[in-house]
Amino acid sequence: MSDVIHHDERFAALTVPNAFLARLVTGMLWAEGPVYFPLGNYVLWSDIPNNRMMQWIDGLGERPFRDPSQNANGNTRDLEGRLVTCEHLMRRVTRTEHNGSITVVADSYRGKRLNSPNDVVVKSDGSIWFTDPPYGIISDYEGRRAEQEQPGCFVYRCDPDTGAISLVADDFQKPNGLAFSPDETILYISDTGGSHDPQGAHHIRAFDVAGDNTLTKPRIFTQISSGLSDGFRCDVQGNIWTSSQNAVQCFSPQAELLGEIIIGEVVSNLTFGGPRNNQLFITATTSLYSIYLGVSGAR
Repeated sequence: MSDVIHHDERFAALTVPNAFLARLVTGMLWAEGPVYFPLGNYVLWSDIPNNRMMQWIDGLGERPFRDPSQNANGNTRDLEGRLVTCEHLMRRVTRTEHNGSITVVADSYRGKRLNSPNDVVVKSDGSIWFTDPPYGIISDYEGRRAEQEQPGCFVYRCDPDTGAISLVADDFQKPNGLAFSPDETILYISDTGGSHDPQGAHHIRAFDVAGDNTLTKPRIFTQISSGLSDGFRCDVQGNIWTSSQNAVQCFSPQAELLGEIIIGEVVSNLTFGGPRNNQLFITATTSLYSIYLGVSGAR
């Protein structure tokens, strides 16, 4: 398996010796935000500059899912299996109901428009957590150039009962990917300030999640030495699988680099899926890839 590089012997148990990296679909401008739906055994992802979302169905191939998509970026599922999407163009987070209608989850904070929600996760209590960097308003390529109304780039939580939006982290340059540890006691958030500033942040931070859903004990989990941690997910053992330039890197819960999978294009994001949740789906610049692993993703 030439695409896999082992930095630690423990990585062998997390991979499959005869598994191979498969390019499932190509032809995007910047593929992002993959999410797997087990009931239909399919993946959705965003092609942000082309203003569309795509769908890949096992055995049937790809087809357009939503066009236009409002320059959709990150996607996830909620507890009822509904699609939750970050939209750059409309500067909001939406939920697609089972009947296909769109519900706005969040589009403002304290009376001012959000920047351009980027990535999103749903906690087991039904709350929706999302990052809000400015990528969708700094040019017309992935959204529409506009003035930033918020005083910074923040991380938010949407209460599942009241719908109220609360700010949970306010000291990031460009908050981006985020994921909970399997037991949800830790929230990992990446800072990709280095995307437009060579001296900017390029790390993943970790926070303890208190009982009242406040974030405590902030610390740098790991620096990304090559590229940026644009998107990442945890497996059932608590290892973090993250984008890193043209590869997916895997870090232990103790931030040890265990290994990496070389993709060949700049990686944006990834998600676990497949019938056993052990298939890693990877969005990388123009393409959607997949590879089977020896470990399952955290649900």
